[in-house]
Amino acid sequence: MDNYSKAGKWKIILGLIGVIFLIIPWFYTNYLATKLEEGERAKVEIFAKTLEEVVNNEDLNADFTYQYEILEKFKDIPMIAIDEEGKVKEVFNIDELTDTLEMVQSFKKTGIAPIEGFGYARYIYYKHPYILTLLSYFPWVQLFLLLIYILIGYAVFSASRREEQNRVWVGMAKETAHQLGTPISGIMGWIENLKMNLDPNESDQTEIIYEMERDVNKLQQVADRFSKIGSVPDLHKRSLIEELLVCKNYIEARASRNVVFDFPESSPAQFYSMINTNLFHWVIENLLRNALDAMDGKGVIKFQVSQEQVGVNKISIQDTGKGIPASKVKTIFKPGYTTKERGWGLGLSLSKRIIENYHKGKIYVSYSELDKGTCFVIELPAVN
Repeated sequence: MDNYSKAGKWKIILGLIGVIFLIIPWFYTNYLATKLEEGERAKVEIFAKTLEEVVNNEDLNADFTYQYEILEKFKDIPMIAIDEEGKVKEVFNIDELTDTLEMVQSFKKTGIAPIEGFGYARYIYYKHPYILTLLSYFPWVQLFLLLIYILIGYAVFSASRREEQNRVWVGMAKETAHQLGTPISGIMGWIENLKMNLDPNESDQTEIIYEMERDVNKLQQVADRFSKIGSVPDLHKRSLIEELLVCKNYIEARASRNVVFDFPESSPAQFYSMINTNLFHWVIENLLRNALDAMDGKGVIKFQVSQEQVGVNKISIQDTGKGIPASKVKTIFKPGYTTKERGWGLGLSLSKRIIENYHKGKIYVSYSELDKGTCFVIELPAVN
């Protein structure tokens, strides 16, 4: 069950739909801008022809009232009339006459082809009105605002979703702890009853009852772990070597005899950190169970504890199992991810929460290769 693969597909689909929604108004706005540009050019052509008609008319008694009315309509378009030699012959709708060459170059930079071929002037350069410039920027403004809106919406939605998931997990964990309490108490009572009726000469029975009691105590610890989710746990200074050894001994007794646990029991350094023993054991045992599942009952689990950085204790747990695909390494700590037929895929997610939120450390995959194995690393602040 890989819920994040399905979620990834939906994100791609929604992303494509969003791109379509952006492209449609983009093209529509560009279409409007193009039509307005064509209209502006047509207006300049009308202006040029009207001006040519007035200037070149030799009838001094002619009535140009209509032509002047037409020319008055074009006060919003800056224009420059250029003669055959490239000199400015006249300017229209420009407040200040600046350097001729500078003005011509400024108009040419607009990228607008000049109106040419009239008797009055060789070329007429023009600039679009400011409103058309604003319209050309509108798609970028629209895109920027939409991106801001999407980012804000995504951040709010993600925060709300995480908060909802946290409430669900906390509620589920506390309810699980509550439900486990009754059968655990019953089993503990039955074990005490077996102890009272135990035959002292039966050593096998004594060992069986001892292991049963250890398992029941472990169930009690599990219930206690679930009950503490959502609350701030107490941290105490502990030796990581000693705590890892406790977890290793418990899992080793329940693992296949074909699995070798390579543990540095003779390490001279103890590597102290502030941890909650119960929750820390949960993380380590979860990693070890995952390693056992990946190795199918045969292989090596190697522990290493070091201090490669000042003030940071580094725990490495490496197995020789199936490995994790490179495309999945970043998603294994997300809730819901699992490669098993059974399970909810919450083990590594809760482990990450315990290490990062409660112990202010890090947990990550430092190495993984298919059919060769995986190495998980936990980094915790060191204390003297």
